[in-house]
Amino acid sequence: MNLTPLTLSASEALEKLKLGNENYLTAKANPADISPDIRLKTYTEGQNPYAVIITCADSRVIPDHIFCAGIGDLFVIRVAGNIVGDIELGSIEYAVSHLKTPLILVMGHTHCGAINAALQKADEGYAKFVTDEIALAIGDEHNDEPASKLNTLHTADKIRKALYDKYSNVTVVSAIYRTDSGKVDFI
Repeated sequence: MNLTPLTLSASEALEKLKLGNENYLTAKANPADISPDIRLKTYTEGQNPYAVIITCADSRVIPDHIFCAGIGDLFVIRVAGNIVGDIELGSIEYAVSHLKTPLILVMGHTHCGAINAALQKADEGYAKFVTDEIALAIGDEHNDEPASKLNTLHTADKIRKALYDKYSNVTVVSAIYRTDSGKVDFI
């Protein structure tokens, strides 16, 4: 696979995300490149994402649109409650080590069902794995938005602790996506 070297720094990648979100706030369609040409280019040359996005599996949270990104721009990992375990950390490490992605964004969101389930301590079965991790992150917090922020910061910290020794050049940031307005508030 012949990957073009990444030319963006973590700070430039973050600015690109911020600009993409600003564009999204008034967009009616995603203006990013999803053309047959870019599909063929990424097929033959490989992917070269400028950011890893760890976010919730909620159907209202679509990072490629939220940041007006096209094919090959973002390496997206979606899991309920934007939590990470070994498999998600492995995916992040793949993007950082093999694809040389300089920025990791953990993005929570408002009105998160997984956060609310953890606040209500209502889940059983496999969903309890998700809500138990969130409960660990939010502690005694009882309000939705502060809990979402705490959970997002916890996940970012977990990523830093897991990967920092080996990948200290990677930047990890956090944000909250507002499902009502579409705005991303970087923390």
